[in-house]
Amino acid sequence: MQVQLATLGCRLNEAETEYWARQLNQAGATILNPSDVHSPADLIIINTCAVTADAVRKSRRLIHRLRNQYPHARCVVTGCAASLPVYHAGFQAECDILIPNADKDQLVSLINAALQLSLSPMNDQPASSNVLFTRGRQRAFIKIQDGCRHRCHFCMTTLARGAERSRPIAEIIQHIQQLTTEDIHEVLLTGVHVAGYGHDLHTNLMALLTAILNDTSIERIRLGALEPWELPTALWSLFDNPRLMPHLHLPVQSGSDQVLKRMGRRGSAIRFAELVSIVRERIPTVNLTTDIIVGFPGETDADWQQTLALVTQSQFSHVHSFAYSPRPGTRAADLPQRIDAAIMQHRIRELKQLTAVLKRTQLERQLGRADQVLIEARPPDCREWVGYTRNYFPVKIAIEAAPSLLLTNQIIPVRLTTLTPDGLALHGQCITELTRGL
Repeated sequence: MQVQLATLGCRLNEAETEYWARQLNQAGATILNPSDVHSPADLIIINTCAVTADAVRKSRRLIHRLRNQYPHARCVVTGCAASLPVYHAGFQAECDILIPNADKDQLVSLINAALQLSLSPMNDQPASSNVLFTRGRQRAFIKIQDGCRHRCHFCMTTLARGAERSRPIAEIIQHIQQLTTEDIHEVLLTGVHVAGYGHDLHTNLMALLTAILNDTSIERIRLGALEPWELPTALWSLFDNPRLMPHLHLPVQSGSDQVLKRMGRRGSAIRFAELVSIVRERIPTVNLTTDIIVGFPGETDADWQQTLALVTQSQFSHVHSFAYSPRPGTRAADLPQRIDAAIMQHRIRELKQLTAVLKRTQLERQLGRADQVLIEARPPDCREWVGYTRNYFPVKIAIEAAPSLLLTNQIIPVRLTTLTPDGLALHGQCITELTRGL
């Protein structure tokens, strides 16, 4: 049986899709590369997203495209968009079986029974690392928890995913240990509320990270998005260990205290600025990125200027920005003082212009540094290999012998020399002769 898996949205969705791919592989299925449009699929599984209205539309379009591409395949739909009551019926009509978020962990066994597929019972044999590589990835996403105990007024994810549920530390350690035997060098820990890990198990994120550092040999550990409130100062001391990668995504959403209050956020712009200052002092090479919601109801020009000021002060290398869209069932959906769409688009353009300047500044600060780059791909139309530094800056590396080498998934030392012509990435020069894994 050949299976095509497609995912929209967050890294948590991707972590779940990787989990199903491993289970399906263990059950005897062949996992197709997402870019493979020629091989027939017997089963398609789509993990949907509902973070914005546009994400729901993209989910529907993805289902229609894959059903047209694979007209004879059975179709399974899951994820946040498919799990919310307001969308449930519509998505159910577009697939053979709909699996709500609450049943995601049993997805493979549920569809095997419901669709009477020819999958073998899952055994104790590990899945091949080729499952991850086949899907075009070298970095493994690890789901450490799900759900959130907080209720930001704009957030639909908490409605779709429910209360916090953390995976036991021992289970996560076992997962990572298995990945190291499969030639995986880097993992990213993800969830809905990563910073709240362990609240339901009477433990915490520091305890988990300490256990991973002590009890596994994985070379590179990344953290997914961290809500920037209530993070213990002692957490930053763990980054003294070079295996913990110095990149943090801290979603602030707005630089205006008035907007943050209307959003139901648990902090202030000043507290966020203080956090950024502490992090940069404790982790000198850290790369910071964030999320900004543009045009939240009631956001004035003065509020917007405060957001731009905080972004500038924080010196983010990347800002994921998107226009606010009311989500059914959230408290913000009924707020007055909606912002005109033209104003939102103007503010997004303004923010993108600012972040382009900040990104270039942060890239220029990397020049001359030596770093370790995990090679992730070589585009077919060029001789440059593409990878990411420890602090998650993109690097292109030209190697004369590249056609005869298999560098994907290798960690190589480079010197960061120049910016690429478009100013969006770095050029790197290999420091030592390449022999590892060849």
